[in-house]
Amino acid sequence: MRINTIKAAAFTAALASTFAFTAAQAVTITPSGSVGGAPAGVVHQNFDSLTPGNTADVTIGIMTVKFTAGTSQPVTGASSGVYAAPYLSGGNGTGFGAQPNGADTTTYLSTGVGSIELDFTQNLSYLGVLWGSIDGYNSIAFYDGATLLQSFSGTDILAGANGDQGVNGTLYVNFNSDTLFNRVVLSSTQNAFEFDNVAYNQTIDHEVPAPEPVTLSLFGAGLAGVGALRRRRKA
Repeated sequence: MRINTIKAAAFTAALASTFAFTAAQAVTITPSGSVGGAPAGVVHQNFDSLTPGNTADVTIGIMTVKFTAGTSQPVTGASSGVYAAPYLSGGNGTGFGAQPNGADTTTYLSTGVGSIELDFTQNLSYLGVLWGSIDGYNSIAFYDGATLLQSFSGTDILAGANGDQGVNGTLYVNFNSDTLFNRVVLSSTQNAFEFDNVAYNQTIDHEVPAPEPVTLSLFGAGLAGVGALRRRRKA
């Protein structure tokens, strides 16, 4: 039995009013933006293996990158008025290869006017992303399959986000969720949403076991014990 945390949810399993199990959770995805990078103990993935301009789907580890709409693509460097490299500083490139401070010199992703989808073969509760030149028209949305869990705009991450291409416009943003997700869509209604250096936790145990079999076996054992006690008393 899986607990659906997309909405506040609860379930109860009871047997002869002796055993009961209840649970309730609500969706909370909490972003935190900082100059620093991803936490320890997570998987680090960059996009250095991608060919600039090639928009074919590509799988990196448990993540598949899909250029799903508009002018999204892998890029390098900068194109005036179209895209600009995220700015590396304060350790936000740590764990992703040799990247000096300054404008990102490696391959990164740009949504252009469009979107990029990151699909994962395992459910996650954490995602980190180096978000460059944050703008209010950038957005990132988290899904469980086709179900939208929560979305954030650039202004949710950085107050007064205005596309600053320097050190003050790039943040490493960590998203922690109490609801498991397996798809992330990054999009922009204007040029552009640039990002690199994705990190995530790798979770396999994402099912909440149903309590009923345990409850039934315990209850059955209790009845067997009562029967044995009665037989001893009669003897």
